[in-house]
Amino acid sequence: MITRTTGQPEEEIKPGVTPKIVWFEVPAEDVERAKYFYATLFGWKIEKFPGDLQYWHIDTGGGDNSLDGGMIKRHHPDKCITNYIAVSSIDDYVTRIKDLGGQIMVPKSSVQGMGYFALCKDTEGNTFGLWEMDKNAK
Repeated sequence: MITRTTGQPEEEIKPGVTPKIVWFEVPAEDVERAKYFYATLFGWKIEKFPGDLQYWHIDTGGGDNSLDGGMIKRHHPDKCITNYIAVSSIDDYVTRIKDLGGQIMVPKSSVQGMGYFALCKDTEGNTFGLWEMDKNAK
């Protein structure tokens, strides 16, 4: 259950996935410069994903339970680091976000063979992502 502040009702979250941050994405004006910065500062390994997609995997060095991320060329000057939160159903959360006064910036989109994401804004203008694992992904 989600506990609300006084005067707000408690709401049930569907069982299955505990909403938590599972991925982060770092936009960069100059990807090589940003790779050097984060690799040197934290010792992270940053390697391009295979294929034509201009996207780099950030391995933070922990085990399978540690949070990793991605790096992408910044396409908008106001783009900031985005955290992705795992949810059981993006469709259900999109409805809840709208009901609570948030916005959907990028609707549910597929990442082939992995899952789905959506980009949202909270009531304060902060961007965050939702991530739903493809139940058929291995």
